[in-house]
Amino acid sequence: MNILYVGDVMAEPGIKVVEKLLPNIRRKYKVDLVIAQAENLSDGKGVRVKDFRRLQAAGVDFCTGGNWSLHQEESIPLLNDPDEPIIRPANYPDSMPGKGYKTVLVPEGKVLVVSLLGQIVGRDSGKPTANPLKTIDEILEIEKPSKYIATVVNFHGDFSSEKKVIGYYLDSKVSAVIGDHWHIPTADAMVLPKGTAHITDVGMCGSLDSSLGVEFSSIIPRWLNSRPTRNVMEETGRMQFNSVLIEIDPVTRLARSIIQIQKVY
Repeated sequence: MNILYVGDVMAEPGIKVVEKLLPNIRRKYKVDLVIAQAENLSDGKGVRVKDFRRLQAAGVDFCTGGNWSLHQEESIPLLNDPDEPIIRPANYPDSMPGKGYKTVLVPEGKVLVVSLLGQIVGRDSGKPTANPLKTIDEILEIEKPSKYIATVVNFHGDFSSEKKVIGYYLDSKVSAVIGDHWHIPTADAMVLPKGTAHITDVGMCGSLDSSLGVEFSSIIPRWLNSRPTRNVMEETGRMQFNSVLIEIDPVTRLARSIIQIQKVY
């Protein structure tokens, strides 16, 4: 089975990139399941329903979450609904809306998808989150991975050390651990020694000639003169599509391979 994990889809430019490139990539690589990070989907913050439906129409089967997942109030019913293929971080407090893991059905069987938030994520570092290692242990105790054809864990965080640690911590326990949030792809995609596919950061979809999808003209004054500015999405110039393709062994439920698929136009 082939699973494609697509990096952070950054606002309207990112949606257009996915719409343009994903259908052909899905056919070319015989992809069975497409998972995309959607927490930046709508204007860079959260998920609007119409944008989520556009991703689905383009060929995305499931969306993972991050620190902006709850920003758009209209997404709450989607996140609460066990039948809608979108989640927020599982280590948010139980009092917060949404679900941190759900399953998705593919021809080969059910796939379990989990999102986790790192303990240090920029301005959100002070917000209450449970320990991600303990949280995933609890989930795997409830949802035995042997019940599923594959288990994919998304880790949305700032520290490369956290992303690396959780990969090795879960090696052999899940099919893949995919890091994101940086919007910059790392060069360390690999199958770990015990069979779990891992990458520190998968990257993003959207503007290449930008600051993580944002116009330089709205970022530089903030850094140069400490002047408050509003993020403006870069909609011109070169665009990028970053993802990883994971082949899953149907017997072991672990990874045979992981390769990066990156496109620029």
